[in-house]
Amino acid sequence: MTASGPWLHLADGRRIFDGSSGLLCVNVGHGSPKVFSRIEQQFPRSSFGGAAVVRPHTQLELMNRLCRAVGRPEDSIALATCGTLGVEVAVALARNIARVRGGKRRGDILTSTLSYHGMSALTLGLAGNHARRPRPEDALGLGPAFPAPYPPTHHHAAGSCDASCADEVAKAIDSRGAENVAAVLLEPVNGTTGGAYVPPDGYLRRVKEICRERNVLVIHDEVLTGLWRTGTPLASNHWDGADPDLCILSKGLGAGYTSVGAVLVSPELAPLLRREGADPLPAMGTMATHPLQAAACLGVLDELESMDFDAFQARGEQLGARLRPLTGQPVVRDVRGLGHLYGVEVTPGLLWPLMEECERQGVFFYPFTGAGDPRSEGLVVAPPLNSSGEDIDFLTAALTAAVAALS
Repeated sequence: MTASGPWLHLADGRRIFDGSSGLLCVNVGHGSPKVFSRIEQQFPRSSFGGAAVVRPHTQLELMNRLCRAVGRPEDSIALATCGTLGVEVAVALARNIARVRGGKRRGDILTSTLSYHGMSALTLGLAGNHARRPRPEDALGLGPAFPAPYPPTHHHAAGSCDASCADEVAKAIDSRGAENVAAVLLEPVNGTTGGAYVPPDGYLRRVKEICRERNVLVIHDEVLTGLWRTGTPLASNHWDGADPDLCILSKGLGAGYTSVGAVLVSPELAPLLRREGADPLPAMGTMATHPLQAAACLGVLDELESMDFDAFQARGEQLGARLRPLTGQPVVRDVRGLGHLYGVEVTPGLLWPLMEECERQGVFFYPFTGAGDPRSEGLVVAPPLNSSGEDIDFLTAALTAAVAALS
């Protein structure tokens, strides 16, 4: 198989459109000339250099540029080797900050029942992904603490969730005791557990207010949603007053070219990590701040920042407009999402037949499973961000045809 742009070219001569950006990471398509150019420039200079020995010029350029790109230019940043490790680093930094600020007996991290934060023993134990949760005896005594503000896991008295669902976060903190809670960790837009659920207006702001009142930090896991996947630099940008204390990026930064994680820390909090008496900073891995990794990421930013953003946002609207009418088909139960991230929930039992039919129509999608009872299932529709309007037309026509074939 070979690949170029948003297309996978198979050995038998067929081509498949990459409708989910690989595993929700190939944000700028395959074979990017800008990424290749950056790697080509860096390769003869150095392939590795420990940051304690060699001044990391390329890595520092990436850190500065990344913070500016997502509208947090004064943040400090820690690079890691993947999204899972980025979450673990963020957890460690949040615990350190919470204890330096004082008044914390423990460093508990609270997550939602519809969350997914990585594949380590710690992150799987913390989060609420039904399909990937460890056995109870292997979960390290951890688990989600509050319902996500979406119907599969939270049945609201008003019939649909709203900003008041954040009161569940307050209850969770208060039941543990605020002195025992370091941070609330959440996905500002749900990823692949529930399938692109979007929080009610005002929810994220209210969570932040609740945490401020209790001296608890807010961490946003934007491993999947960061870097314009939902149409804005960060998914939290869709709502006023929703910016977090710490933010984790990964998939859209490496874009499938390299494994990377990045943790951004607000300028008000970063100095606390250097204060005398603070715990040691967490180890970020031998390959963190790798110069070739940083060069590839700079190439990804080159690609993203060269996009025509008006046209890009129009393509996101085009994608949503073409997908939403699918809810009129018997196969499809719901369509939801933002920008270039949508979940198409299907009738239970039809996910795999639909995926097979989509591939016959020439498009690949990533599945989601594991929300509610019975558990919902469906496709994550997330094409590369630099797909053309014609590409979006092809994707939506193929999916529409596949749905019609099963209907």
